[in-house]
Amino acid sequence: MFCFQCEQTAKGEGCTKIGVCGKKPEIAAMQDVLIYAVKGLSLYAVEGRKKGISDEAVNHFTCEAIFSTLTNVDFDPDRFVTRINECVRLRDGLREKVKVAGGATDFPEGAATFTPGSTQEELVAQGEKVGVKSDPDINPDILSLQQLLIYGIKGLAAYADHAAILGQTDEKVYEFIHEAMAGTLNANLTADDYVGLVMKCGEINLRAMELLDAGNTGTYGHPVPTKVPLGAKKGKAILVSGHDLKDLEEILKLSEGKGIYVYTHGEMLPCHGYPELKKYEHFYGHYGTAWQNQAKEFDAFPGAILMTTNCIQKPRDSYNDNIFTTGLVGWPGVSHIADKNFAPVIDKALELPGFTEDTDSGSVMVGFAREAVMGVAGKVIEAVKGKAIRHFFLVAGCDGAKPGRNYYTEFVEKIPKDCVVLTLACGKFRFFDKDLGDIGGIPRLLDVGQCNDAYSAIRIASALADAFNCGVNDLPLSMVLSWYEQKACAILLTLLHLGIKDIRLGPSLPAFISPNILNILVEKFNIMPIGTPDEDLKAILG
Repeated sequence: MFCFQCEQTAKGEGCTKIGVCGKKPEIAAMQDVLIYAVKGLSLYAVEGRKKGISDEAVNHFTCEAIFSTLTNVDFDPDRFVTRINECVRLRDGLREKVKVAGGATDFPEGAATFTPGSTQEELVAQGEKVGVKSDPDINPDILSLQQLLIYGIKGLAAYADHAAILGQTDEKVYEFIHEAMAGTLNANLTADDYVGLVMKCGEINLRAMELLDAGNTGTYGHPVPTKVPLGAKKGKAILVSGHDLKDLEEILKLSEGKGIYVYTHGEMLPCHGYPELKKYEHFYGHYGTAWQNQAKEFDAFPGAILMTTNCIQKPRDSYNDNIFTTGLVGWPGVSHIADKNFAPVIDKALELPGFTEDTDSGSVMVGFAREAVMGVAGKVIEAVKGKAIRHFFLVAGCDGAKPGRNYYTEFVEKIPKDCVVLTLACGKFRFFDKDLGDIGGIPRLLDVGQCNDAYSAIRIASALADAFNCGVNDLPLSMVLSWYEQKACAILLTLLHLGIKDIRLGPSLPAFISPNILNILVEKFNIMPIGTPDEDLKAILG
């Protein structure tokens, strides 16, 4: 195997024996086969659109299939066999439609006619021939751009899939994904061609996050500032981790009136700010952090646990039978709910003891999305003009277990008291419970939401730039980001598409970025690795 799509890749170069994330070689190989098959499907999707054909099932499957190859989403080999075969079935069906419409179907690329093996062993052997390192003669800079594009598309596909679940779709999102995936088969694409596709990926990802934002706020209302308990309530309990608001809503509906309290974990914390979710009286609080102590937290939780999307640090050899997965999440030995019938989760919560007493571990504030922040924009602007607020920091991104992420805790702790910290995504769990006080009633720590709520942060920055009649790069705003997996890649590409400069990125730079491509990013955007908190604060604030 060879995989270097996440930040924790072995030796900062690539995992070759087993993934640091726990991914086994056979899973890596089948993921490579699935991506290869999707490229073949994409060839016909591109040609189909030339003839007015856009297949809804193909569009939806494409996003789901790509999404399933993200770090820590699905490590169930049987489900990959099913997806690969489904991809080929959809490809062949679309080919016939295109042929009838008079479109081209005689593509020379192998992915266009690829026949998957009939066993897992055969698929693994095929995966070794189509993976990242399958072409020893490819230019390393082309490979770097190609993989940057694919990893950006993986994040984009995740957000598009989440948005579609809430009824929000846009044909141009699917059109781009197919165009770009098919493009990676084209040996004639130059580095400039790939740079254009990479930047367009950032543009389309902005649209996907906008769609997801519309789905979340249109369904559950705009988040409002909300205090969330970090302790526990005596009684039966369900813990929901991940990203999927609709799954959480279904759990809240089913558990209502049954004496069960529902808790969030990880990226579900911001859900407490949504009015339509807040209305459930048994939606109590937040349990645990994110990835640092996740295994311990899950083992200690005395109720049922539902994991949505990629929300676990590392698959283990065995799990308690109180853990369930949903959607694209899957690991061997874990109960998977494919039909959104969460009755088994409710039954398990009723069977288990729950918390035996009330505990008070403090609280945190959430709900500072764009509507909430811009509602006090006047105070913010006056505070900046009056020099009460000197600088804004967006300290956001992914969490992970690899050493080095304590930088973000120390960085936030050392930020001067006349500065405001905006944060989002699971990286905030390094400092989310810090009491930073306020500036004239404006909290110094503002939780904007999940990783996809980078859209809200962008809207906040744009509104402030408009208010000060300047560009975003001219604001007293610095971005200090952490990354782990491919959704972070997509968000970074969005920021670059918007022309944002001077981003500090860590805890280490992507292994899939070649030195020449890194130089381009440095020269054009002044993107830079994090240093020490003291060095970086001095460089930013002087």
